Amino acid sequence: MEGFVDFTNRCQGRDQLFRATQYTCMLLSYLIENKTDKKKLVMKLKQLESSMSSGRKMFRLGNVVHALVAARRTAELPEVVPRFCLTASHLSRALYFVCDAVLWLRSVGLQPDIDKAKWQNWATKCYYCSLLMNLARDWYEISWRLEQAALEEKIKENSFWQKHSKELNSVKSDGLHGFLCQLFQILKRNPPLLLDLMKNLCDLSGPLDTLGIYKTNPGMIGFCGLLSSLVGILTLAIPHLKLKQ
Repeated sequence: MEGFVDFTNRCQGRDQLFRATQYTCMLLSYLIENKTDKKKLVMKLKQLESSMSSGRKMFRLGNVVHALVAARRTAELPEVVPRFCLTASHLSRALYFVCDAVLWLRSVGLQPDIDKAKWQNWATKCYYCSLLMNLARDWYEISWRLEQAALEEKIKENSFWQKHSKELNSVKSDGLHGFLCQLFQILKRNPPLLLDLMKNLCDLSGPLDTLGIYKTNPGMIGFCGLLSSLVGILTLAIPHLKLKQ
């Protein structure tokens, strides 16, 4: 099983390239669809987008095994919150891959009687749940670092009260502004956390639109999907930028 996981891991880079191409086509077709002299180009972009989507479904056929192995690994994490969030995320993603495989069978004509709308809705809900769990984990990491920063400030205040008391009081009185500044500094010092948070937030645009929670347009979905794909490619190319699980 571990050998199979290693093999599917090597396919992630190819999937991210296909994904970036898919969302680039979506974004470009949205930007030029109202231009009468670009109708043929729009049609070609949409065909390419559809081809990339179908190709990605084929590449993801074995990912359910990878997700289950990842869930088994994260179930052994010592901390409760990351253990729950990551395990739930991987299990939701495994269900998503099952739905995705069923949709692929329909798209290639092996199971033409499958209810596409129903399975697409299930797949979207599973993917949405996985993203929410990932964001919960990101917020846990941010909260922990905010607590550490507050503790460090308290230690400095106790150790060098005369020198820093006025400065610390002014930071505390800033309220939301002070919190945002501290959050900015934390994300700036932790690129893997920043990139993971950015990727998960960008990935939300698709499920939110499909489920009718927050309607947007193909241009926004394409832009967010492209940005998420570029972050995914970056973390694959530079492994130390990927948030550790």
